[in-house]
Amino acid sequence: MNEIVIVDAGPLVAYLDRSDQHHEWAVESFSRLNNPLQTCEAVMAEAWHLLRRGRINPDHLLALVKQGALIVQFDLTAEIDAVRLLIRRYVNVPMSLADACLVRMSELQEPSRVMTVDSDFVVYRRHARHVIPLLSPFSAA
Repeated sequence: MNEIVIVDAGPLVAYLDRSDQHHEWAVESFSRLNNPLQTCEAVMAEAWHLLRRGRINPDHLLALVKQGALIVQFDLTAEIDAVRLLIRRYVNVPMSLADACLVRMSELQEPSRVMTVDSDFVVYRRHARHVIPLLSPFSAA
């Protein structure tokens, strides 16, 4: 696979936590990717929290960045209006800041897929009406 993959917190946690129900899927999926995964700081904070809660050393997350396997690249300040619009549009879901940033990243980096274990991404749309291509344990790879 040679494409832009934007990763959510769930797959990062699953990759690093052997007890996670999606661990095998995450390891297999990461092994098939040729390019570094891209994400945002909100996802990093969410994954850090989930790893600590699961008693997994969150420094492994930073090691992925240091190794170049994960690129943290999103300017929330520049994209604040678009992110706020997404959060308001999906207020009934509700949409997290991390999810809004990922949807916006998918709008800015087409073609791309969002790697997630979060079923809310089936509801979200990029550019208000386009399905977001996903890489998830619930979708065909």
